[in-house]
Amino acid sequence: MNKQAYNHIEETVYKEILENGLTVFLLPKPEMAKTYGIFSTDFGSIDQTFVPINGTKQVTVPEGVAHFLEHKMFEKEDRDVFADFGKQGASANAYTSFTKTAYLFAATNQVEKNVTTLLNFVQDPYFSDDSVEKEKGIIAQEIEMYNDQPDWQSFMGTLRALFHQHPVKIDIAGTVDSIQSITKDDLYTCYNTFYHPENMSLFIAGNFDPWQMMDLIKRNQASKDFAKLNDIKREYPRESVAAAKKENKMTMPVSIPKCTVGIKESAAELSGDDFLKKDLLQSMVVDYHYSKGGPFYQQLYDQQLIDASFYFETTLEKNFGYTFIGGNTNEPDRFADNVREQLQSARRTVFTPEEVDRMKKKKIGQLLRAMNSLEFMANQYIHYDTVGVDLFNIIPFIQSLTLEDFNTFVRDWASDERIAVCKIVNE
Repeated sequence: MNKQAYNHIEETVYKEILENGLTVFLLPKPEMAKTYGIFSTDFGSIDQTFVPINGTKQVTVPEGVAHFLEHKMFEKEDRDVFADFGKQGASANAYTSFTKTAYLFAATNQVEKNVTTLLNFVQDPYFSDDSVEKEKGIIAQEIEMYNDQPDWQSFMGTLRALFHQHPVKIDIAGTVDSIQSITKDDLYTCYNTFYHPENMSLFIAGNFDPWQMMDLIKRNQASKDFAKLNDIKREYPRESVAAAKKENKMTMPVSIPKCTVGIKESAAELSGDDFLKKDLLQSMVVDYHYSKGGPFYQQLYDQQLIDASFYFETTLEKNFGYTFIGGNTNEPDRFADNVREQLQSARRTVFTPEEVDRMKKKKIGQLLRAMNSLEFMANQYIHYDTVGVDLFNIIPFIQSLTLEDFNTFVRDWASDERIAVCKIVNE
């Protein structure tokens, strides 16, 4: 077991790759009452086209299959796994994103029992034709619910405006039509390929002894057999740098229109330091301009184009990325035009050493505050590990960024061809 001490943040992580390929991270926090565990697979909604394990031909599964599979994992032939966690004093949950599926629990006692339950239920699938058909109705209702939510439609509408072919433009849950074609065989094909230990990570953070915990996990995994997994061959459509279209306008029964301006941040494979540099710079630059007190935020506020719903967010994954700036506005056209102009002026920004220093200090402060959360550390550690980045080394990396890094980034950032707008107006 490899022990890595991070003296600058007073954290220690124990890591081991088990014989079956499972990567285990342990973060003991004896001062905490709670323990949090997350069992994650590198399989999300965008992974529709791939070569199955032990297969030679590429297959394409229906939209929404990763999310469907997540739902079905909790249902066994004789019970519901949520009840198992409940009897052991734990709260359990799961989520599917564009790039991963994760199963998790939080507990203050019976931690080893809950870790065993987490491992066993995720590694023991049960799908039947009848249960799959029953689930279609449940998920269809969930999809319809999200179809009626303006915030979610604004989010997906902006992605559809930005991306030509990339499956990130497809709703994580799929569509009511696409899930009707999902079969038990589709679920087993995806499960056997992507839920292999070599494609998964387990992170436990909280109040436990790392040696005892690692021994428990090793014994649990040694009792199970898995076929050998070769590198998973996935395929994604080619995606250009430019946005798919300038504007996506939708009508919904909203009291105040919504407008989101999106920037297509990446269409290339990124990893390691290249990934981290872009991830940090785009988040710090957007925060500099659009956080409260930022120059662009103030302009929009003074022109009465925004209210308390105003937000911005940045996301970067291995082969796609985006930045969103939006909210409710009574003048969506003016809002979009103003943000477009602001983004073009941002490319002419020349930061001073003092401004860069403030941005770096703010980002480090945000990270240190977030690291008070076991959930944040576990989820983000796994997120960054999949792209070859160590979460706990990000602070020294931020400190190493130079003035030239910031000024070079903004010159190439947010070109007009990368920008798309989504508007939701009343019917």
